[in-house]
Amino acid sequence: MTIPSTSLQKACRLLRALTDARNSRLTDLALAAGVDKASALRLLETLAAEGMVQRDPATKAFAPGREWLALHATALQRTDLRPLVRPALIRLANAFEDSAILSVPSGCESICIELRLGNFPIRANYLDIGSRRPLGVGAGSLALLAALPDAEVDATLEGIAPALRRYPCFSRPMLLEHVRATRERGYAVLLDVVIERMGGIAIALPGPDGHPLGALSIAALNDRITSREAAMARALKREADAICQTWRRHARASADTGRPAPRPRMPHPRKAAGDGDRPGPP
Repeated sequence: MTIPSTSLQKACRLLRALTDARNSRLTDLALAAGVDKASALRLLETLAAEGMVQRDPATKAFAPGREWLALHATALQRTDLRPLVRPALIRLANAFEDSAILSVPSGCESICIELRLGNFPIRANYLDIGSRRPLGVGAGSLALLAALPDAEVDATLEGIAPALRRYPCFSRPMLLEHVRATRERGYAVLLDVVIERMGGIAIALPGPDGHPLGALSIAALNDRITSREAAMARALKREADAICQTWRRHARASADTGRPAPRPRMPHPRKAAGDGDRPGPP
């Protein structure tokens, strides 16, 4: 579907689509961005001339350009959660032997920006780094949606309505009910909705302004979540509390100096994720 918009908006959507590694062909990029192929090609060629996009002369595949990567590196100096969260993902994956994921919000979507696979032989996660989903679709994405104020939840659900057509199990009433349940229990759980027999459990990372910085989640087979839900929830909350405390200190230091503070170092929680909670895998 082609979405009416300005050339600048179309270019931004094409760049956003390019963050998903599956979108490298012109056809895929145009479809993901809601832009006709002729306009997409013209805009991508302009972006390539400015160094924001590059194109392989042999395969014709598009990829981020050097100027975009330079902007990305600058932004990461202030906003990169990954070094702070990576130890927590390792602990969670080791404790529960399933995939541990860090997702961050981007407009009406969530993006997987870090992933740690567990040792369990069946991978119950089809997200890769760079994968995007509408907010609410997936446990981490649902945790992000539920952490927003009510007015922003309503605006987000309106914004993602076209994208939800790709997810027939999801609807506005269903997502509102999941938002209510997530807020009530303090964490998100989605089972058998995105992928049959698979699900996830997640918790948001609240930022200093009350909006979520990101979400920690564990993806697993349904029975591996239901049999260990309480232990997983405790471990996620412990890690989230430690991450947010460290991030707040980092943000205060940046505000005091007027420049990025040294990259925050994550203290090891007094109790490792899953210690004393972890039942053996079912």
